Amino acid sequence: MNAKSAANFRKEGGEKLIGKKIFDCHPEPARTKFRKLLKKRLTNVYTIQKGGKRKLIYQAPWYKGGKYRGLVELSLEIPRHIPHFNRDRQSRR
Repeated sequence: MNAKSAANFRKEGGEKLIGKKIFDCHPEPARTKFRKLLKKRLTNVYTIQKGGKRKLIYQAPWYKGGKYRGLVELSLEIPRHIPHFNRDRQSRR
């Protein structure tokens, strides 16, 4: 958990959430989804809108020293207007 994440979750405990069970912090159907991701070591990517901001959520298996340790989650704010480049089309020139 970085400083921005701790600030975002200050009301829920901030850094005190580190080491807590992910299932205690999320409602259904997220709990069921997390169980599946953990069991099958899957990646889950989606976008959300929360507090008027759009975000890309990236959840993936986390390994340390080659050993599976759980999940890592990245939450990236998506600007309202963001350029999109089609590299496939540009490579044909």
